[in-house]
Amino acid sequence: MLAPLKTLEQILARLAETMDSLPITRSEGFVSLVLELPQALAIAPEIPGPQFQFAHNHRGEVRAGYGIAGEWTAQGEARLQTLRTHAKRVSAHWEHLDPDETGFAGFAMLGFASSPVPDAPTEPDTLPNALLWLPELALSSRAGQAAVILSTALPVAREEVFARWKARLEQVIPRLNQPALDPLTPARLDQGPTEPDAARWQDLVLSALEQIEQAHLEKVVVCRRLRLKGHRRFDLTRLNAALAYLFPSCQVVTIRRHATSFVAATPERLFTQQHDRIEVDAIAGTVCRAASADRDAELTSALRTSHKNLHEHMVVVDAVTDALGHCSRHVEPPDGPRVMQLNNAQHLWSLVRAELDPGMDVFQLAELLHPTPATNGHPCELARAWLQRSEPIRRGWYTGAAGIIAPDLTGELWVLLRCAEIHDSTADLYAGAGIVAGSDPDSEWQETEHKLAAMSTALQFA
Repeated sequence: MLAPLKTLEQILARLAETMDSLPITRSEGFVSLVLELPQALAIAPEIPGPQFQFAHNHRGEVRAGYGIAGEWTAQGEARLQTLRTHAKRVSAHWEHLDPDETGFAGFAMLGFASSPVPDAPTEPDTLPNALLWLPELALSSRAGQAAVILSTALPVAREEVFARWKARLEQVIPRLNQPALDPLTPARLDQGPTEPDAARWQDLVLSALEQIEQAHLEKVVVCRRLRLKGHRRFDLTRLNAALAYLFPSCQVVTIRRHATSFVAATPERLFTQQHDRIEVDAIAGTVCRAASADRDAELTSALRTSHKNLHEHMVVVDAVTDALGHCSRHVEPPDGPRVMQLNNAQHLWSLVRAELDPGMDVFQLAELLHPTPATNGHPCELARAWLQRSEPIRRGWYTGAAGIIAPDLTGELWVLLRCAEIHDSTADLYAGAGIVAGSDPDSEWQETEHKLAAMSTALQFA
């Protein structure tokens, strides 16, 4: 294994060797240079400035981006169409050089809030409603291989881009694969306000059940926000490591553009698209875990046979299948439901696969599949309208989606669940529960408690 400084020397030497081959005098577009790293990555380092990270422990994958080579924002009902227009223009004028023949390529991040219409004017320290982000330096690691990817807008002077890339590499490369941080003693977190509180939650769920009883809605998902205050600044590197350890089958997402970071440990893909194939997670129906193996098995069995949970799950499966029917040549029968067991909860989970119509891309698929009944409700528009009238908090990016977009506009998006907005030593946590006929307000409150515990447990070690 090369020492970090030796790795930096080799990468800088390789950069100098390849600079003359870059088409940096072109009048428009972007160019990305892919250089091999000597070993796979377990986690991407945190450094000052804008950055994002998607890390999945079980899949052994890390994607991260630092700085901004290009960015585009949008809001409103046409937000994804607007970003798709920008992405198609980038894709048409984006050249990749891979002199080490790594097989990796540049990528962008796509992310967006739960609602296309902001609940309030965007604050300077928050994420925009929808964002397409091409990083200046990216890290990609999978299947035991890794690469660093440097990108720039064109045209650009050779000396200028070399200096910028060199500075980025000097920030990031020495921090790669640093020894694991010693675990901190679990810190006490002070609980602040929760919105809605228990009494307001009771009223909210009963109001939702009234809508369901009157057949206006079949399902609606209501959420809570809980504020926690630490006694030290939360360390994102430690937090990401804790989430990866506690929830190895989840995608750990970290996005920071200003002083506030958005962090999620989500079990649910909105979809994965590879060429003309798509795979979608349908997750709904939840019970907690138990310390006793016998009791845990009882809970799993009860989840598999619960009429309420099976109904909630099938609402999501049917909605996903119907959405894919509008963009696919063939939709396979759902595979499931199985039970997905996480550290603190277990869910009913089905996989829905399809063969897509020609020309489909992530933006079109996101339009069709977001929001799912698992995070919004059914019928979709009626549920969204009811939530906008009734829910007392602003969700922001909670229950939105984010992921990685390839140059051909395929990729993978994840539903943003088990989330926190973090600023210094303050964290606002989000969790929700699906309300269907037979739901009980107290049981649904307890479900959100289990979901909130995912992030609050990890924050104790950050």
